Amino acid sequence: MWAVSCPLFGQSESLNLYLKMAGENNPAVRAAFHMYEAALQRVPQMGALDDPQLEAGFFLDPMNLVDGRQIGSLRLMQMFPWFGTRKAARTEAGHMAEMAFEQFREIRDNLYLEVYTQWYTLCSLQQQLANSRSNREWLQQLETLALQRYRSATSTSPSKSPQRGTDTAIEVAGNASGMGGMNMGGTTTGGETATSSSGSSKVTMNMDGATAGMTEVLRIRLELEETNNNMEDLASKIVAGKARFNALLNRPAESAVAVPDTLIQLPFDANADSLMQIITRQNPMLGMLHEERLAYEAKTEMARKMGYPMFGIGLEYMLIAKTTEGVTSMNNMEAAPIKTSGMNGKNMVMPMVSVSIPVYRGKHKAAQKESSLMRQAADEKYADALNRLQADLYRYRQQTDDAVRKIALYRKQTAFARTTYTLILQEFASGKGSLADLIQVQRQLLDYRLKEAETVAAYNIAVANIWKIASMTLTDTDKNFF
Repeated sequence: MWAVSCPLFGQSESLNLYLKMAGENNPAVRAAFHMYEAALQRVPQMGALDDPQLEAGFFLDPMNLVDGRQIGSLRLMQMFPWFGTRKAARTEAGHMAEMAFEQFREIRDNLYLEVYTQWYTLCSLQQQLANSRSNREWLQQLETLALQRYRSATSTSPSKSPQRGTDTAIEVAGNASGMGGMNMGGTTTGGETATSSSGSSKVTMNMDGATAGMTEVLRIRLELEETNNNMEDLASKIVAGKARFNALLNRPAESAVAVPDTLIQLPFDANADSLMQIITRQNPMLGMLHEERLAYEAKTEMARKMGYPMFGIGLEYMLIAKTTEGVTSMNNMEAAPIKTSGMNGKNMVMPMVSVSIPVYRGKHKAAQKESSLMRQAADEKYADALNRLQADLYRYRQQTDDAVRKIALYRKQTAFARTTYTLILQEFASGKGSLADLIQVQRQLLDYRLKEAETVAAYNIAVANIWKIASMTLTDTDKNFF
């Protein structure tokens, strides 16, 4: 198993357990392994001799012989192919069974890759949900601070009380906009009249501050609604992802899946040359095509030897009864007794040998040519598969390199955003900073965190693809998988 023998994937005991469960319970993997077991049963079939032939015949009217009457005969014949034909057939069947095993490996490794992909996707979603939850808590704290600033602005105004100002956002915004439209004349507000130019100016400034404070509160609440919607969307994706993950394990969709909140980047450091050597040696697709080539080589040899004669060895057993009847003399046409010997009525055994003569050679030559062409086709498919795997390796390496650069970039941007956020927050708390700038920096900070989680998951999936095509941990003991 990958997670057991490969340290790169040994991050979590739960993941190891899930991989084991998937390998043991997945129907596609089990079906592929049963196909391999069935292919193994073809080896003794191909190496067995043809069944012997038994012939029996009886005379309705016994045939007279010199010393008796033949009642019938039994004939048993066993045919043997040319020397080495059965060995070539067994060799072909063995390579075909190995092809079935390599196909089982491919299906099993694809399953492991799906498990890893779904696992890292769930980890990414879980971390994004945790980041969104942290962002929501920050917005709630910011809302409290904005409300405090709004109450401070409204508490100095003679027109509004702090309690009434925080009842509903719509009412407060409407009242604040109405108060902001007061002129410098003797307009009444809340039953009181501004009697001086300085007093009217003070009230207008207070109302402008209240309006701005309520705008900040409403803006924060808009951000909260968007964050809540994003969290619901992430929660829905997690539910669907867990259902898919459980399907790979062949268990109910509602089963719990233990996923960590923190996604760890896998350590990976291997050059392309060493990986290509491992891929050439261990990739199941290449192994299957190699076994196919060897199978057609054995089939070519078998077709060549099938063009040679076949030998048969057998026995014929003749049933003979005693005779006491006379015969007619050729001179006087009278019956006279036959002189019998000690062989009268004695059954006879006759050894037999047969040889088949392969006169029609066209079919044997065509079979050899067919097998030779199929072997050449297997060679071409092997070369094509090797080229594709090499291209996939470089593609996944490019993905990992790109992900590493992006992860480093997002971490630097996160550090800068945190520093900027701290400075703007201090200015905002002192009444000098802008809420829009603070929210913008917080958005960037959250965006960098989400992108980092997605990129780490993409990096881990690319690494898993590399190890999948290299089949790094496959051993001979995997043949006793179940």
